[in-house]
Amino acid sequence: MPTTVRVAINLPEDLLAAADAAAARAGTTRSALMREALQAALTRLREQEAVERYVEGYRQQPEDAGEVAITAASRSAWSEAPWR
Repeated sequence: MPTTVRVAINLPEDLLAAADAAAARAGTTRSALMREALQAALTRLREQEAVERYVEGYRQQPEDAGEVAITAASRSAWSEAPWR
């Protein structure tokens, strides 16, 4: 297991109370709940950044008419596939 470090953060009382209640309902600790919440937030941020990079790349080099036609033909072929 990675080395853990103790940190202190400031939270509004109502948020801390909600976190404690959620941890109790989940049968876990406050620390575990906050680790999971932080990990989920970081994952969302990485995914959002990846989407933003994709959109920026598309803006810099959008599909041309040939690529659009190939995509449409592929969709048509997939929709007619026997497993649908």
